[in-house]
Amino acid sequence: MNFDVTNKPKGFKRIVMAAGHSMSALNWLAKNEAAFRQELVILFVAILLCIGVDFSLYQKLILLSTALFLLFTEIVNTAIEVIIDRVSLELHPLSKLAKDLGSAAVLIALCILILGWTCCFYLQFFTS
Repeated sequence: MNFDVTNKPKGFKRIVMAAGHSMSALNWLAKNEAAFRQELVILFVAILLCIGVDFSLYQKLILLSTALFLLFTEIVNTAIEVIIDRVSLELHPLSKLAKDLGSAAVLIALCILILGWTCCFYLQFFTS
């Protein structure tokens, strides 16, 4: 089956279909990617912290946005891995590099999360 570029949905139907595709992808990730499930736990912890701790609005924004950014990066990393595997399962240095670069992006997103959360906790509990 080929994609028909001349008969794409428009308007509200496009939005509904896009949301459905997004939910399908999130469902697939939750079922098939252990790293994504672990990062969903981090998002859940961030939500609980925002509800249970008297963080400022900006601190809550940092907690949630860094957790969401980590999820976003994991999704992009998984997309890279899927594309590489779709093209070829052959071991190739460029395939390895592409997957390693995606993994490095997740590592950087995790570092951003750690820095952001450390700042939030420091400001909340160790300053007057």
